[in-house]
Amino acid sequence: MSIVATLAYLVAASLFIVGLKMLGKASTARRGNLISSIGMLIAVLATLIANGTSFPIILAGIVVGSGIGAFAAKKVDMTSMPQLVALFNGFGGASSTLVALSEWDNLSGGAFQVVSIALALGIGCLTFTGSIIAFGKLAEWLSGSPVLFSGQKALNGLLALGAIVSIAMMATDTYQSEAGWALLIITAILGVSLVIPIGGADMPVVICLLNSYSGLAACATGFVVSNIVLIVSGALVGSSGIILTHIMCKAMNRTLGNVIFGGVGASSSGGKGAEGTPNPISSDDAYYLLEAADSVVFIPGYGMAVAQAQHAVRELTELLELNNTEVSFCIHPVAGRMPGHMNVLLAEANVPYDQLVEPDDTNPTMETVDVAVVIGANDVVNPAAREDETSPLYGMPIIDADKAKVCMVLKRSMKAGFAGVDNPLFVGDNTRMLFGDAKSTISELANSFKENAAKTAC
Repeated sequence: MSIVATLAYLVAASLFIVGLKMLGKASTARRGNLISSIGMLIAVLATLIANGTSFPIILAGIVVGSGIGAFAAKKVDMTSMPQLVALFNGFGGASSTLVALSEWDNLSGGAFQVVSIALALGIGCLTFTGSIIAFGKLAEWLSGSPVLFSGQKALNGLLALGAIVSIAMMATDTYQSEAGWALLIITAILGVSLVIPIGGADMPVVICLLNSYSGLAACATGFVVSNIVLIVSGALVGSSGIILTHIMCKAMNRTLGNVIFGGVGASSSGGKGAEGTPNPISSDDAYYLLEAADSVVFIPGYGMAVAQAQHAVRELTELLELNNTEVSFCIHPVAGRMPGHMNVLLAEANVPYDQLVEPDDTNPTMETVDVAVVIGANDVVNPAAREDETSPLYGMPIIDADKAKVCMVLKRSMKAGFAGVDNPLFVGDNTRMLFGDAKSTISELANSFKENAAKTAC
């Protein structure tokens, strides 16, 4: 049975790797997710059979957990997906913490076993509390602005040092229990103190980092219970999370330390601000601009998610293409509030994958684009990041929407983005502000194209 379980774990680990590879492309992501799920099913069944576990209890847990997961997947809006991901990260950390607590009696099982339990306990607890704070910020139950106070970095440093000391004490024969409880409390506080100073605009990075933490906690838990596939899957999640965190930081041209301790968005001060008067435009005038355009680039942001406008946007793009207009979508890596947020929304609306392009591919030709349509994006199109050295966003690679012949911005108001930084684009000479709900506005534009086509047909 041990040999069969080992072979099953090998198959499961292989499926995890193949599935993770397929998640790297939008066209194969669904299949990759399915393959990874099959791998996890094999791993769970192999573990249950090999260990002779009480099936009724386990099956009850699977049924309850699957029911909650299915309900969340079906009922939670796409706008709430970032906070759901944060919550799932937290639950992963909490699971590792609970397993570590269940193995507390094995503290005498040698230094390696004790350190494994300590890491699963500490990283898992930090991930849980940090994810709860991230969930609160993303759900706007808590302020999205950074919470900063004097001596904050020193406090975090002392908490981290305290966690290390607690782990070291747990590896000794004295005060193991006291050190374990101290580690639990310290890491719970550290998870909160590490996330509260991070601004809402940096949440994509936080989501990646917490995801990596949950993987590391699971990996440590694998050592605790001597489960090979848990070690492998945890290591995969941990390493891929770190890689994705690096990609997100690179997309913002910032270091991880600056994201964690920079406090971007703590106040609206910093930068020259937006000086000038916006140029509002009506839906009718917006229609004529789009109708006459040979090329249109859509630049989606979180505002599109809030308005749930992705299906209306797809309809409009189809009508533009019927009007012989070249259409594409320029997606910034940190648009939205989690990695790939815009890609997921547009995939849900069946927007062709080949229409989704990156800023590096669009920016060199942006000056030739007739109309750049910004839908609820703020920080990723802010020219201050390119021009204003005093801006908190300075140095962050952006989409050069301001260089298009006409930039049409769809927003509810002139309110600053999630980073709390004013955007000079909104008062630019070639910018036209189309105020209102994005879904309603885009639907009006689509109806105008339909009415015009009907008149032409007659």
